[in-house]
Amino acid sequence: MDVIWFNPALSLEELQLLGANTMGDHLGIRWEEIGPDFLVASMPVDHRTQQPYGLLHGGASVALAETLGSVGAAMSVNPEKWIAVGMEINANHIRSVREGRVFGTARPVHRGASSQVWEIRIEDQQGKLVCISRLTVAILKSRS
Repeated sequence: MDVIWFNPALSLEELQLLGANTMGDHLGIRWEEIGPDFLVASMPVDHRTQQPYGLLHGGASVALAETLGSVGAAMSVNPEKWIAVGMEINANHIRSVREGRVFGTARPVHRGASSQVWEIRIEDQQGKLVCISRLTVAILKSRS
C-alpha cells in the first residue's frame, strides 16, 4: 500500500502539536496511530464529551470525525501550496457510550485535486461501531 501523506515521516507528536489549543485539545482528542492511508485518534467519554443523560454527545462524535478527516486531508497535500477545509459532514449515531474512550479511524474514499471525501468510523473500546461519518473537504490554494 502506498503512503498518502505528503510527509511520509508524519508522526503522532506532530499531529498532537498541530491540535494544541484547539477544540480537539479541549475535548481530549489524542492521536493513536498513523497508517499508510489512515489515521486513528481517540477521545474520552467524560464531562467534556457527554450530554445530560451521561451518554457520548453526538456533536462530540462529529467533532472527532471532522478532526480526523480534516487532518487526514491536510496531511495528504503539500501544506505550502494547499489547505484543507471541511465543506460537509454527516454522521449516523449507531450505539451509545457512557464511559471510557472511543476510537475513530479515518480513511479517504476519494482524493481529487479540489476535493476529498473521508469516511470516519468511531468505535467503542470493544470495537463496536458507535458512529459512522462522511466528511467532504475542499482543497484550496494556500494564501501564504
